Amino acid sequence: MDKICLKGMSCDELQSWCLEAGQSSYRGQQLFEWMYRHGISSFEDMSNINTKFRNFLKKNCIIQTLKVVKILPSKVDKSTKILFRTIDGQFIEAVSMIIRERHTVCISSQAGCALDCGFCETGRMGLMRNLSTGEIADQLIFVRNHEKQPITNVVFMGMGEPFHNYDNVIRAADIFHSPRGFNLASTRITISTAGILPKIQQFISEKQRYKLAISLNAADDVSRTSIMPVNKKWSIGDLIRAGKEYSNLKKRQVMFEYVILKDINDSEDDAYKLAHLLKGIPCKLNIIPYNETDGS
Repeated sequence: MDKICLKGMSCDELQSWCLEAGQSSYRGQQLFEWMYRHGISSFEDMSNINTKFRNFLKKNCIIQTLKVVKILPSKVDKSTKILFRTIDGQFIEAVSMIIRERHTVCISSQAGCALDCGFCETGRMGLMRNLSTGEIADQLIFVRNHEKQPITNVVFMGMGEPFHNYDNVIRAADIFHSPRGFNLASTRITISTAGILPKIQQFISEKQRYKLAISLNAADDVSRTSIMPVNKKWSIGDLIRAGKEYSNLKKRQVMFEYVILKDINDSEDDAYKLAHLLKGIPCKLNIIPYNETDGS
């Protein structure tokens, strides 16, 4: 019999599951807090749950979705890259970045990616599968347990296109935001997309509380299409309009990301085009130096 994975369940789901298992709904709240607030990896550590129920949990459930394969500290700053392996053998990465009091964790939402952006190493892999809510949450749990400095920000900017795994990403963000989970302010959680327009519109219509980042990377459609095939489907104009709509929401400000690529999008003319595109939109612009990889 396959064991049930509790990691990734919401508090309501855990409460319902506990009732079905003959326990009180309060046990579900306890499980939620043990997994996400305390970040435990063993049922034995759940000290306020009786032995009989703990034995039931050990026999029928799992709460660990990832195994750490390698931890790679940076030689130039206080960044650390962590390589994980999933239960079915997929490899994903998360990055911990510490700059003074700010501790940002960049997490993955997919194993691989289907978008094939020309500057992205993950895109060369193709898409293996979406990550579960539990696999997304476990990345943050490990970093929190591994690093002494408290996590202040989470960005969905690792492997994969977050809006191709929309439901699990939002569920994970809700766990990060929950006072019984990680208790991170919604403004400390940023979800980045390469421009999946229907999901951006869904994100806006649902009035999601989290911050939106759109990976622009060019100031005209010809240049953007050459490095981001998704632009054939949804153009820069579509994304600018969506970003403006998001920024019109109360207390919202879209972020546009722009990776600098030599002789592709780094000219003075590109800068003027970009300034013209973003004029009048309450936004932030994140200029990112390109991180070269082998074979790129």
